[in-house]
Amino acid sequence: MPDVYQELLALKDLLEKHYHDMQDIEFTVQQGKLWLLQTRNGKRTAAASLSMAVDMVEEKLICEAEAIRRFNPATLDHLLHPCLPSNNDLPLMGRGSPASSGAAVEHVVLTADECVARAASGEAVILVREETSPEDIHSMAEAKGILTSRGGMTSHASVVARGMGRPCIAGVGELHIHLDSQKFSLGSISIKAGDIITLNGSTGEIFQGEGRLEAPQLSENCNTFMGWVDETRRLTVRANAETPQEARIARQFGAQGIGLCRTEHMFFSDGSDLGGT
Repeated sequence: MPDVYQELLALKDLLEKHYHDMQDIEFTVQQGKLWLLQTRNGKRTAAASLSMAVDMVEEKLICEAEAIRRFNPATLDHLLHPCLPSNNDLPLMGRGSPASSGAAVEHVVLTADECVARAASGEAVILVREETSPEDIHSMAEAKGILTSRGGMTSHASVVARGMGRPCIAGVGELHIHLDSQKFSLGSISIKAGDIITLNGSTGEIFQGEGRLEAPQLSENCNTFMGWVDETRRLTVRANAETPQEARIARQFGAQGIGLCRTEHMFFSDGSDLGGT
């Protein structure tokens, strides 16, 4: 049905220009006649959102300011961290506060000392604690992900994890840690130290077993979009950083200074991560 196909393409272009956005169209063909059933702005991934924003500006469908206004900043944050594919089929154990974006798939450790020791031997781990404190900064730096039973979006674990770029889920009320038997329970599921779990810090979901991570990818579209933002923004951007490495990363992403520096982390440091300028 080439005529119907060409008609559908023409209507697709018409609707996109009318709504100034990519459309999700439902249609049917009955006895050779095309019927449109409904249309709505299409859902898209973070990477697709950037690509479409740049394409629509280049097509002069929208302006740069409109592209910025309609883009969700939280979506952009997802591009900076590893993530889980949407078709993840692991058993869901529970949920908490999505305190820091990203995903982690590693072995469980239940104490700060064990986290540091396992990391020193080359192992990647997820630190599971009731809560964290400044004394835990070394173990948090070594962990690939952090899970706590207490706290929320502004707890110590959440704030520090976001600064470090570590995925973190906080405030999982059903999470109970049993140090004597080296395991934790979440609902009816029991996980031993050394078992593998998967954290999705972007959604707050905790999965049993080993998920598949997708590496972050910053495209040229991201650079183009952030260039528009820099041309129009009126706020300065300052970073949370307390080590030279964190300061370097902040400068690479365009930060104009340090807004918060937690000196207690320096006092608890052995100095190995503070060298250099």
